[in-house]
Amino acid sequence: MTEVLSQPRPIRLKGRSFLALSLTPELPFNEWLAGLDDLAARSAGFFLRKPAVLNLEGLNIDRAQLRGLVDELSKRNVRIMGLEGARASLLDADLPPAMFDGRPAADFEAPAVKEGQEPAAATVDETPVAVERGQPVPSMVVTQPVRSGQSLIFTEGDVTVVGSVASGAEIVAGGSIHVYGTLRGRVMAGTMGNSSARIFCSKLEAELIAIDGFYKTAEDLDPGLRGRAVQMWLEGDKIEAEQLG
Repeated sequence: MTEVLSQPRPIRLKGRSFLALSLTPELPFNEWLAGLDDLAARSAGFFLRKPAVLNLEGLNIDRAQLRGLVDELSKRNVRIMGLEGARASLLDADLPPAMFDGRPAADFEAPAVKEGQEPAAATVDETPVAVERGQPVPSMVVTQPVRSGQSLIFTEGDVTVVGSVASGAEIVAGGSIHVYGTLRGRVMAGTMGNSSARIFCSKLEAELIAIDGFYKTAEDLDPGLRGRAVQMWLEGDKIEAEQLG
């Protein structure tokens, strides 16, 4: 009997990036964890379902200390997907893997194998994507309210919401955030290192606001600005705010 071999379908690999929180722990860990607990208590759900990366650059610890820290974070439902800036001596099979600065990757389709040929080793094109200077900054406009439980993530540029942001909702932007309505949820601007990003809203009732990694919870906001049209910006490591109009 003649055996008929069907030609296998090519395997398609896609390059994709995902947003993760970058945590930079400090010694002593018990004090740093206490600060993390305070943030989680004042902004319920802040770490819920969010992957995180530990930045260990310049941190003088051993593997046992690192393992203990990862365990403590796991108890707090903070999922560590990787370690950045970790020395080789800190890495182990039972710890999250080392991660390095990534860059965009194009879709890759492995070549089909012809009958009688051995499969070729897969390779991925690592040519950097060129970005022209002077290109307009991308922006996203949302023409409906952002409901509780929704997460809107746009790291390429600004986000404008023509409506309100409900309590329990979240907006993450690489640039500035504009809310033409009541801001009750959590908003994080400048998440890709843009310290000049700003947050604007028609009515401030936010649970948490952040710019370039610096944050304020509802308790930290000036009570005199609540319910007002406000803009917020970063000066050094401090978030400033003022009423509009």
